Amino acid sequence: MSKEEIVNRIISDAQAEGAEIVANAQKRAEELISSAQNSAKIELEEARAEVEAQSVRFAEVKSAAARLDCAKILLSEKRRVLNGIYARALEKLLSLGREHSLSLLSRLLRENAEEGDVVVLAKNFAYADGVAGLPVVKELGLKISQSRANISGGCILCGEKSDKDLSYSALLEGDMEGHQAELAARLFA
Repeated sequence: MSKEEIVNRIISDAQAEGAEIVANAQKRAEELISSAQNSAKIELEEARAEVEAQSVRFAEVKSAAARLDCAKILLSEKRRVLNGIYARALEKLLSLGREHSLSLLSRLLRENAEEGDVVVLAKNFAYADGVAGLPVVKELGLKISQSRANISGGCILCGEKSDKDLSYSALLEGDMEGHQAELAARLFA
């Protein structure tokens, strides 16, 4: 073989080898592109699934918060209604006539007073002049204080062992604590 044929043969082999390298590189690039596209699709699907899951969680959290807010509002309104009932009860107690006011006070003293207690009437108790004549006052030797307490009706008993708040608001508060659930159940069933 001549030099020229050898050179042509080397050039031909180099061109064939170069074409093969380019073809392999192109094939490898296509494989990498395809692999990258597949990975991108998978990541996109995973991201969409995560966004969907987070959206569902976000909606659940917001829904739970909304339910809780509604429950708080409902409870607040129920409490407002119950407080209104007890406020009206206090108004009725404060507007009792002489006979009923003295009868109620007599009963409170009979159930709560101890011998020798001092009875401090509310400033707004209109029938103080009739308290000394109550049989329970004489029976238990109760003393009627000349000073008045700044309470909502009723009285305060001051004794050797303890003082007792028998104001109408304190009595109604105690009643509300003891019967609030039962009253709410009956009202809001």
